[in-house]
Amino acid sequence: MPATLVTGVLFDTVTFRTINIVTSSILLGVYLVIAGGIIAYMNAYDAHGIERGKVLRYVRLISPFVIQFAFGALLSASLIFYWFSGALSASWPILLLLALLMVSNDVFRQYYLRPGVQVSVYYFIIFSLCSLILPYVFNSISVWVFIAAGILSLGVMAGFLWLLSRAHTHMAAWRKKYAVHILIIFAFMNGLYFLNIIPPIPLSLREAGVYHKVERVGGDYVLTGEDETLLQRLTPGETIHVAPGEPVYVYTAIFAPAELKTRIVHHWERYDEATSEWQDRDRLSFAIFGGRDEGYRGYSFKRDVPPGKWRVSVETQRGQSLGRVVFVVEGEE
Repeated sequence: MPATLVTGVLFDTVTFRTINIVTSSILLGVYLVIAGGIIAYMNAYDAHGIERGKVLRYVRLISPFVIQFAFGALLSASLIFYWFSGALSASWPILLLLALLMVSNDVFRQYYLRPGVQVSVYYFIIFSLCSLILPYVFNSISVWVFIAAGILSLGVMAGFLWLLSRAHTHMAAWRKKYAVHILIIFAFMNGLYFLNIIPPIPLSLREAGVYHKVERVGGDYVLTGEDETLLQRLTPGETIHVAPGEPVYVYTAIFAPAELKTRIVHHWERYDEATSEWQDRDRLSFAIFGGRDEGYRGYSFKRDVPPGKWRVSVETQRGQSLGRVVFVVEGEE
């Protein structure tokens, strides 16, 4: 069992970072169909609804391995997409949930053999994949795309449960109970989205940093940063020394699919030692256009930046976080 889970995760990590979104979607769809088919088969077999031949017994024997591989691959794919599209500081709840589901898929595998657990996890995966793929289909990260993903996931799951109840009478009696589980998951996912915990897929922060100067020369950007040792580069955070009146630049490169157009916000905040809170200092935005593998590049800057701890959150217009640049400003004579 652990081997099938680890294999699924490793396979996804390599696959979904190297192939295009169309191929990824097809592969995820295959996993989804396999998982749904195995759920239906296991329930039919255990309810004595089908003839128990020798071949079918072997298929039932390996079914838990197959469904664990499929669940592991689907959950790890969601984790990979969410991980690369959001800031850990904002998206950790959904990342932690996915990680726990992946671990419990192995540690508590006996519970995954229960129809109610299988159906609940299966719907969570369907909703997650719909919210991953539809932004690519419509080249948009608008709210209506997520709402459409939720409606589509409900429709797919309703069809799946209808087919199960038609094929197996014992499933019809449990359909209302499953519907309650599904609606709870639906409400939970919407709550995460409107609290800006679900990251803005398909955007992905490729590069971010704080600099003394950013200027465009031809088609490239020339970045003038702080001189740092190797140890300082490996240490989280950065210190930048600023002379009076000198601006501080924050540069970002953000990947977006071709034809996707949106605005990115640099949310500047300074830490107030007296109140132990982060205080808003500015929200500067710029438009980005998709299609560049290295990311669409843009920057913001501020003059007369007082010494202290600063952070600049890279966000969408509705506040979904892509990443964050944290640095300390020190005065320079």
